[in-house]
Amino acid sequence: MTDYPGAPRDAASPPTARDGRRLRVLAAMSGGVDSAVAAARAAEAGHDVTGVHLALSANPQSFRTGARGCCTVEDSRDARRAADVIGIPFYVWDLAERFRQDVVEDFLAEYRAGRTPNPCLRCNEKIKFAALLDKALALGFDAVCTGHYATVVVNEDGTRELHRASDLAKDQSYVLGVLDGRQLAHAMFPLGDTSTTKEEIRAEAARRGLSVARKPDSHDICFIADGDTQGFLARHLGSAEGDILDEEGHRVGRHSGAHGFTVGQRKGLRIGHPAPDGKPRYVLDISPVDNTVTVGPAGSLEVTALTAVRPRWCGTAPQGLGTYTAQLRAHGDETPVTAELTGSGPEAELLVTFDEPVRGVAPGQAVVLYDGPRVVGSATIARTRRRSRAAT
Repeated sequence: MTDYPGAPRDAASPPTARDGRRLRVLAAMSGGVDSAVAAARAAEAGHDVTGVHLALSANPQSFRTGARGCCTVEDSRDARRAADVIGIPFYVWDLAERFRQDVVEDFLAEYRAGRTPNPCLRCNEKIKFAALLDKALALGFDAVCTGHYATVVVNEDGTRELHRASDLAKDQSYVLGVLDGRQLAHAMFPLGDTSTTKEEIRAEAARRGLSVARKPDSHDICFIADGDTQGFLARHLGSAEGDILDEEGHRVGRHSGAHGFTVGQRKGLRIGHPAPDGKPRYVLDISPVDNTVTVGPAGSLEVTALTAVRPRWCGTAPQGLGTYTAQLRAHGDETPVTAELTGSGPEAELLVTFDEPVRGVAPGQAVVLYDGPRVVGSATIARTRRRSRAAT
């Protein structure tokens, strides 16, 4: 290993914590308490840590709206103050254009196509562990450190696995399920293998003298600071009136833009009259081609299987049929499944069959497979098969 600053490093040679080496670590510091404590722990472990804040907006707001949003000017200053207290160098890197293309534009394109994306997964895949990691490796760093709650397990042969955090209540492995083996080899999550509560993390930050100890957590989508996703979509995608249909194709209402709905949605449907059985109706399908939204009873949301595309594996891809558990949303429960990988390369698809039907599965979401606590990989849901209806 070369030690001089900026020296290139073989990206195929993963850093290992078990051999006792002092690693050059780039700590992504959002300005929040988790990333600050993660950077402090990495420095305390003896690594050579440099903090970096990612400027992801061309026109950042000066202050966040309550506990919403992140990556503002305020956050940048908080991150810098934390780095000063920890005693590490600190920089701000402008990735706003890359973030706009790979995350924001992708988010809008998915909604335009009638799908429901998860921008946090895309940010981890394309920004934190692609654009940021590639730049870090080019500058001679060994690993990127973040405040995510997940665990990297190093096997005897040096290979790495992504596992759930010790504290399942804080586990964030779902949004990291897009990391491939190379990215995982250079990832460091200092908070994932501790069972401390969030209040204990805040108390640790206070003991370390970090001013972010009581800073509110950010919520929702970071680039929609006011939390009004439908308003954001309307401003960028416009309004286009269309029909709300029942399962028989009868018009039961009107909408001002199909992009304002997601599969499984119940509130805000603005249907003028109740269903014949008097029970609530939910969004079943969104068709951008004819700008229609189909609604129906809760039972029609039950999905028995799905097909997912663009699979990404946290290690070696599985072979043939396998039994796993699947998670379908960031804070969702696991459900037993049988999964089969078909095809290869760009044509590869993941076929997932549920042991018991599940509800509210939307194209565009990610399905993440687990083998016990280990994250096997993830894929983007393209089609679903329902108990009472044909595939969506």
